[in-house]
Amino acid sequence: MSRDTSGSPSKKPPLPPGMVLGPDGKPCKICTAFRHWKPPTDNAKQPPSANGTDGPSPSQQKTAAMMAAFASGTGFVQPQSQSQPAAQALAPEPVRPANCPPDVEELGRATWTFLHTTAAYYPEKPTQTQRVNMLSLLRALPVLYPCSVCAQHLGENMKTRPPDVSTRAGLSRWLCEQHNEVNGRLGKETFECTVEKLDERWKDGPSDGSCD
Repeated sequence: MSRDTSGSPSKKPPLPPGMVLGPDGKPCKICTAFRHWKPPTDNAKQPPSANGTDGPSPSQQKTAAMMAAFASGTGFVQPQSQSQPAAQALAPEPVRPANCPPDVEELGRATWTFLHTTAAYYPEKPTQTQRVNMLSLLRALPVLYPCSVCAQHLGENMKTRPPDVSTRAGLSRWLCEQHNEVNGRLGKETFECTVEKLDERWKDGPSDGSCD
């Protein structure tokens, strides 16, 4: 007699470590680093996550996306997590072809570079129109940014610490502090948010002329 397995739910294969789900519950490529787009090539079973399941929890997925998108761009290198399996830590990273769509890390680096550089060239005494336009640009990010979990995190931060668009220095510091907030939670080194250091990084280059 054959067994009736119609009532047995089919178990979905576990997501690759680092893969992030979008609002629709499906894998979100723009929320995920390229190296996590594909499952591991070996047949070894991935270790269960801290919540006892075979895949990353929603909070772990959100943290992975924020780490990748918002920790890039200040010139600091993200330290390798010591909790990673040794084989995974030593495995070579997949090479991303130049004609591929951006992943969360490339998108994050490009976004931070754009924002910091835009702030560096923002007027010292902006007009009312310039202030309104800058505020509109920043407020649009939590609505339009392709990585949904990254956008949500930025929107929450902006509610508690609204952007300062009153001056060039104020805007530059606000963006730097937003960036440092993410780096601090990740245990990374933070950037000195003085106008001198910010201008050196995003506008004038170092005083030794190495970027001239």
